[in-house]
Amino acid sequence: MRLGPSAALSDAGHRRRRNEDSFVREPPLFAVADGMGGALAGEIASRLAVTALEEALHSGPPIDLVAAIREGNRRIQERSLADPAAAGMGTTVTAVLVSEGTLSIGHVGDSRAYRLRGDRLEQLTPDHSLVAELVRTGQLTPEEAEGHPQRAVITRALGTDANVEVDRFEVAAEVGDVYLLCSDGLTTMVGDADVRSILLRKRTSLEAAVRALVAAANAAGGEDNITCVCFEIVAGPSPAEETGELPLPPAAATMLLPAEQAATGWNDAAPTDAEQTIVAAPTTPARTVPTAPPTEPPLVTRRHRRHRKLPYLVGFLVLLAVAVAAGLAMLSRAHFVGADSHGRVGVYQGVPWELPGRIHLYRPVYVSPVLAVQLSQPERLRLFDHGLHSKQLALSAVRVFERELVR
Repeated sequence: MRLGPSAALSDAGHRRRRNEDSFVREPPLFAVADGMGGALAGEIASRLAVTALEEALHSGPPIDLVAAIREGNRRIQERSLADPAAAGMGTTVTAVLVSEGTLSIGHVGDSRAYRLRGDRLEQLTPDHSLVAELVRTGQLTPEEAEGHPQRAVITRALGTDANVEVDRFEVAAEVGDVYLLCSDGLTTMVGDADVRSILLRKRTSLEAAVRALVAAANAAGGEDNITCVCFEIVAGPSPAEETGELPLPPAAATMLLPAEQAATGWNDAAPTDAEQTIVAAPTTPARTVPTAPPTEPPLVTRRHRRHRKLPYLVGFLVLLAVAVAAGLAMLSRAHFVGADSHGRVGVYQGVPWELPGRIHLYRPVYVSPVLAVQLSQPERLRLFDHGLHSKQLALSAVRVFERELVR
């Protein structure tokens, strides 16, 4: 087996003026980085991360993905300290190095790596995000997480900690596998089932596949930058095999995944033949029994009925108005602690829900310089429990961390 065709596409989306994503498509190295921060900081952070990976590739084998990712982290922190406009910037990174039937993966943040094997799509990387953390601890269901207002808040990123924790693991490749690396601009707009459907339809042309994925994200709203990188494993000897330098690992090798990741992976199995077959029971024609046409009630009777229903209708409308007024009053007094799309902790008025059509039942009233990724996991779970409080209590909870973290 060997590395086959690849394709990549990055788009700003419909809501962002700039594209802060960066990617690498230099076989055998592929990567996606999703920058965060104000001004041009997100773009700078993602570019520094992928540049460190590219330089590691060009410096010659062996390539240490973890070391290259940590070098990107060091450069981002160094730039943040030297340039006040870039202070607080960061980026996700998901990188894959293909070598002799094995994929080495380095991962930080909520960009994702997927594998399409046959007709089954699997998420290979865990999300380092607030909602994923809440799902793992049982505070949210997977269904609640899909529409959660803080689903874009990441809990691990390059640039926020000098000793960034990098997930590294390996998976065994098979002929016919298609791999997708993407930023969350795709996955927050397009569900896994639709990603699978697009890859299945377009797997004969990866260029068409990445165009279709980006188009689907934009059609769903395009609320963030969208980046997709695809590559395929095909039959045939690799350059090393042709020279007899290295043996090819067996194709049936077991995929090596962390226990936590295996528990949160997404699988979409094809329906079985039994599920696809529907047997119709024999039916007999029903007898038609002639009936007399309904008798039209007198006009005066219908009018009386309408008059009797009127008080109930009025009462219902009054109760509805009272309920709406009570709901608005509750929303005006309720506050909770959350984080914005850049990961900055803030206080919100309302309740942490979204209605269909992305109608928010909350609005920000205070944005803190504290980033969610600066907090420990116990601190995040305590701060983002989404309990409803008064504005003063919510502000007090945030300012405890401001005194510790903001210089």
